[in-house]
Amino acid sequence: MSFSRDLQDKKVLVLGAGVTGVASARALINRQAEVIVVDDSVTESTDFTVVQPAAVNVNEFDLVLISPGWKESHPLIQEALSAGIELINEIDLAWALKVERSPGQKWLALTGTNGKTTTVEMAAAALRAGGLHAVACGNVGKTVIECAESNEAYDVLVLELSSFQLHWMKRAEFVAAALLNIADDHTDWHGSFESYAQAKISILDRSMTAILNGDDKEVVTRTMHWNGRKVFYSLDTPGPGEIGVVEELLVDRAFVPDPQEASMIAELIQIKPTVPHNVSNALAAAGLARTVGVSHEAIGKALSEFEPGRHRIEVVAEHEGITWIDDSKATNPHAAAASILSALSVIWIAGGLAKGADVSSLVARAYPRLKAAILIGADRELFAQALAEHAPHVKVISIDPPSDYQRGADSNTFMEAIVAAAQSCATQGDTVLLAPSCASMDQFISYADRGDRFASAVRKALK
Repeated sequence: MSFSRDLQDKKVLVLGAGVTGVASARALINRQAEVIVVDDSVTESTDFTVVQPAAVNVNEFDLVLISPGWKESHPLIQEALSAGIELINEIDLAWALKVERSPGQKWLALTGTNGKTTTVEMAAAALRAGGLHAVACGNVGKTVIECAESNEAYDVLVLELSSFQLHWMKRAEFVAAALLNIADDHTDWHGSFESYAQAKISILDRSMTAILNGDDKEVVTRTMHWNGRKVFYSLDTPGPGEIGVVEELLVDRAFVPDPQEASMIAELIQIKPTVPHNVSNALAAAGLARTVGVSHEAIGKALSEFEPGRHRIEVVAEHEGITWIDDSKATNPHAAAASILSALSVIWIAGGLAKGADVSSLVARAYPRLKAAILIGADRELFAQALAEHAPHVKVISIDPPSDYQRGADSNTFMEAIVAAAQSCATQGDTVLLAPSCASMDQFISYADRGDRFASAVRKALK
């Protein structure tokens, strides 16, 4: 259908005045829709009206657009469902507009509990190295709708999709989708691990080819009965139709003329940092790029030149045999475990908002690498209990913010106290690792703010 024609003069309620809601509202207004945005925080806008939920009568609207993070249990969503009003999300709206504007544009997608941003950026870099005009978007960088509407005329969009976005998505279609891993996260939002996992797996419902992590038990088990083309990747020697690692090489046996042969993608040492989960990310990115015909040589060049974003296993300093690493992006147990297991003797800075995740399993898996734990944040007691149960030998230090501490203020005394505690435990050969396994918003503005403050405090302490 023609969305431009069908949206004209329609009344649309947009739930959420964040980045996604604002971009969606503007796209709708450009098509002569009558838009009201609802949000708990009413802000000024010259483009549209923002109201609080209590001011809205859902029955007055023809369409409701839901921003990521709005739970299905929200009263406005329940009212819309009861009234039979169509619900859409930004991804599906962007897809409908893309079909009108750029029918030849290809979409690739990617989801997982961890590694999404790094992998989607690796994939976009590989596509560009192969001569395609491509961009990473969605849960990273620009919104999908901004890229779909852009005058840049992209050949390919590479979408990073969260479980929240996938929960509402029904229309978008992908040449290929990668599923990196499925581990405990966001169960507070989805209600159960099963519901969270189903949201992740649903990305395959609209995909022609699946690039699947063969090292992840949940991914392998939950995709067993999916009938599309499955390409597994792993850190082991690949079988025919797979991508993997042979000695010191990343190799492709899936997108080759003869699957009995293997084509080199890159040397292992070219993937920085050369840690298992990052090599796995590179394999997934390579698989996505191969689905649209990018050569092995172009992919290898892109991977060798790729530098991960900030706060992802970022080495802040190496001083007197101690390595200080900022992995503030590790906001769940699965990500934190990958970081801890990449080092041998760890002073672990952990805690924050656990989001309902299972901290005990993380500690049970990672404790042999732990020398000490510096605990912070609202849910730090979960870590203290898990450490007492599984690793009573690990020294535990809890750090409270100063009495006058304000989140986002200029003073960095809180993080400086955290770093000082870590410094008191660390000796030559240790790694001080900020991999909190939690969201940051209880004590910091964002994971980036948390990481920046850590780096600043480390540099000050080592002067």
